[in-house]
Amino acid sequence: MHFLEFEKPIAELEGKIDELRHLSDGGGINIADEVRKLEDKVDKLLRSTYAKLSPAQKVQVARHPNRPHCLDYINALITDFTPLAGDRVFGEDRAIVGGLGRFRGRSVVVIGQEKGHDTDTRIRHNFGSAKPEGYRKAQRLLALASRFNLPVITLVDTAGAYPGVGAEERGQAEAIAKSIETCLRARVPIVSAVIGEGGSGGAIAIATADRVLMLEHSIYSVISPEGCSGILWRSNTNAADAAAALRLTAQDLKELGVIDRIVMEPIGGAHRRREETILALGNAIDDSLESMRGQDGGTLIARRREKYLAMGQKGLG
Repeated sequence: MHFLEFEKPIAELEGKIDELRHLSDGGGINIADEVRKLEDKVDKLLRSTYAKLSPAQKVQVARHPNRPHCLDYINALITDFTPLAGDRVFGEDRAIVGGLGRFRGRSVVVIGQEKGHDTDTRIRHNFGSAKPEGYRKAQRLLALASRFNLPVITLVDTAGAYPGVGAEERGQAEAIAKSIETCLRARVPIVSAVIGEGGSGGAIAIATADRVLMLEHSIYSVISPEGCSGILWRSNTNAADAAAALRLTAQDLKELGVIDRIVMEPIGGAHRRREETILALGNAIDDSLESMRGQDGGTLIARRREKYLAMGQKGLG
């Protein structure tokens, strides 16, 4: 288990539990009882710690390397998954994973950003930062979904779109804008879930959905706290202040009306009970799709348009 900086007291207790488990009973000490007492302490400490996380701490949890990633959700929730590659213009971008599959009996199109779980996969998936060809692949899959009347599920987990020179030369800004437009014009239900980090236009490109869900300790923002700090304070030392000012937590965004539902995580975060988190998100996605069953394309487009116009009007007000 990778422990975050604010989890040091928890790490110390869990270290003691591991030590005790390697000992045998002796000296009048019942090891099982001692382990049970320490486990109770860990549980109470986890509850108290995660009940009062600051925005900066939530950023750390959202980026935790052991959180379930896009492919973990696809492997657990989607059966008969058939990945589709390439944008039919330039090439393939593994930062965005997409394809066809079945979700609890429904045929669906799935699109998600994959960060990778170790050095090799992180490099292969470019740490989840997509290039223009990735967003154009997403557009192609959205068009495919509309053509065959298949609901779309998107899984958002990216620090932002790739900022390289080549990506800019190939039209990164246009590709993101076109993806947002394609989402708005899709004639099928779209459910988007922010499963970790939702950064900038790179996240919005596939999250302009009818229903936007967020895991309890995920984040969603126009810019990273470090980037915001660098612009406003000319240093990343004020990243914690920036995180608070950006209102990037699921709780803030639900209050602002930017997202529709918060999916609760197990005590201690999604990285501690991955299967439980995946199941909870699957149930929330199922509920969202069920709520839009039978709605025609014109109604979906009109309501989606009203939803995002209302956000702008509320912000200006």
